[in-house]
Amino acid sequence: MTDDTFEQEAERYRHELRVHCYRLLGSYDDAEDLVQETYLRAWRGRSGFEGRSSLRTWLYRIATNACLDDVRRPGRVLPYQLEPESFPAEALPARHDLPWLQPFPDVLLDRAEEPDAQVIRRETIELAFLTAIQQLPPRQRAVLIFRDVLGWSAKETAEVLDLTVAAANSALQRARPVLREHLPARRTEWSAEPSEAEQKLVARYMAAFEAGDAARLAALMHEDVRVTMPPYPFWYSGRDKAEQVFAANFEPGGPANRGRWRFEVARVNRQPAVAAYLEGGRGFEPFAVVVFRIEQGLVAEMTAFENVDFARFGLPGYLASA
Repeated sequence: MTDDTFEQEAERYRHELRVHCYRLLGSYDDAEDLVQETYLRAWRGRSGFEGRSSLRTWLYRIATNACLDDVRRPGRVLPYQLEPESFPAEALPARHDLPWLQPFPDVLLDRAEEPDAQVIRRETIELAFLTAIQQLPPRQRAVLIFRDVLGWSAKETAEVLDLTVAAANSALQRARPVLREHLPARRTEWSAEPSEAEQKLVARYMAAFEAGDAARLAALMHEDVRVTMPPYPFWYSGRDKAEQVFAANFEPGGPANRGRWRFEVARVNRQPAVAAYLEGGRGFEPFAVVVFRIEQGLVAEMTAFENVDFARFGLPGYLASA
């Protein structure tokens, strides 16, 4: 294989390798860095690729080892994993020193679905799955992804991770119950496409928020809804608490009453989401991406990510004032 052919063939797998690294690390930024590292290692070691496995398998091996070298850092988290439920009476500063879980744009997930790539199912990329899998030791995490997400055999998985087949099977048996323990109780198998009911629910959320109607917002939520807002460490749960918080925010001088809001529909981690824009100097400016976990027709969880790059999600840099 010539250098030009190698580079062209290897490039086909860049998008799916980014998703693989993201699953392992829970961080879009780290995944981008590790994919770059993967291609650097692959290029340097290209003379050692003898074709005994497919190029795709060889690249997955390099990417996984690069991630396992990196994953010694603390696992990615959301606020409810750090401290008891609370909503502070005073505004607390954002914590940029913590390894927050990061969202992944669907526009890039779509690019990863090359003809020979595993379809990226919603239940293997949603925030709940990413949060749960971060509870596993790194090698167990990798085994579970290869076996239960990518559908690789025990033999293929063992070879990539330099394990015996027995060790790979043992790691999988230990990983599965831990994963189930940390997944939401109402979690079901979902389609990657938003249902009509989900679309209508998101539309009602946007309309209620723009109208400053806390009661209408709360009516869209489960009784035990959970709300988190990384990079802020606090969180709260419960429909009644949510209504109280929204009502306080919408009052004159409240945190959410800093001007008019506009929303754009978004898709993040194969989940329904909205991009929130707050009126500023040049129209409505990016504020946060809010990701919903919807169960049985109501919002079960809301995760509002501030300080994200809207362009990464294919979202406008600002919205013009009407």
